[in-house]
This record gives sequence, C-alpha cells and structure tokens, in this order.
Amino acid sequence: MKARFVRGAETRLRIIRTAADLFHKQGVRATSPDQIIEASRTGKGQFYHYFRSKEGLIHEVLQTHLDAIRSGTANINYEISSWKDLEKWFLAQIDLQKSFAMTRGCPFGTIGNEVTENDELIRQDLNLIFDVMKNKLAAFFIREKSKGRLAKAADPDHLADFCIAAIQGAMLMGKINRNSRPVETAARETLVHLRSYVVRRRK
Repeated sequence: MKARFVRGAETRLRIIRTAADLFHKQGVRATSPDQIIEASRTGKGQFYHYFRSKEGLIHEVLQTHLDAIRSGTANINYEISSWKDLEKWFLAQIDLQKSFAMTRGCPFGTIGNEVTENDELIRQDLNLIFDVMKNKLAAFFIREKSKGRLAKAADPDHLADFCIAAIQGAMLMGKINRNSRPVETAARETLVHLRSYVVRRRK
C-alpha cells in the first residue's frame, strides 16, 4: 500500500514537472493534455485521476512554483540580505534565460502573458507568486531603510515592484531578440537607479 502511494506521488509530481516545462517552453494555450501525457509517460486515466482538468493542473504547477519560492528550493534565490544578493538575483534571471539559449522568458511571466478575464484562478495564483517575490525584495529595502542606509524618499514596496517589472520586461525583450544584452543592460541600469537611494555616509 505504501509503495503504491509513493508511486502515485511520483507520477503526480512527474506530470506537474513535465507540464511546468512545457508551459515555460511553448505557453499554456499551445500545450494540450495529450502532449503532457505523452511527455510525462503517463496514461490518460492517470492524468485525470490526479487532475480533473487542464486548469486544475495549471493551478498545481503554479502552487508548486510558489512552494519552491517560499521554501527556498527554487532555481533562483529570493532571500535577499545584501546588495550583492540583489545583484545575484538579477543575474540569476539572466542565467536562467541563457540556459535556454534565450528562447524562454520568466516561467511565471510566460503564463501571465496568456491570462484572460476568464482565468481568475490562474490570475490569483500568479498574483500570489508575485506578491511573495515582492515581499521578499521589499523586506531587504525595509531593513536597509531602517538602518538609515536608504533615503527617506525610498519606498520599499515601490522599489520591489520596480525590480520585478524591470526584470520581467527585460526578459521579454531578451526572448524576442534572442539576445541577453537587453536583459543585462536593464538589470545594470535598474541597479544603478536603486543604488541612487543609498545614503552616502560622511567620512
């Protein structure tokens, strides 16, 4: 009974991981349940046993991404405790794109680009993911400001939003151009802007 449960959990996870990769590669709309079933080497019965619909699977994929960000097991480290960490966060996004030869954008942004007014559950899932990302970035700016290292005019929430918007737009341009230069330039200029809020200590 235990072995059967383990095999079932492994099958379910394999379907989720396969779907996540296909959604990232070609988008949600272009990915059919049959493609996921074939790529994950599972049967149609197994697919619909674990996921009642494609929408349910999309929800589970996004929840898996969310859990990875929260637990620190995602491909990108979202725990920012220094300016060096923030720089690494930007560079990690670029490295992720480079690992796919600049043919893919952000896995969340790719799904987000296809959201319509009828995809409320998916929109809520994505909103939660970006909120968690934003809060982790904002926490760094809040700590810096509390220590007197950021100007009073600096708004941690706005700076966090700016980081996410900048990298999302940059990754889209990188994907369109098949070139990392726009992403690298945007990341560099974003960091320059963010550092303009740093309070310079008098010697």
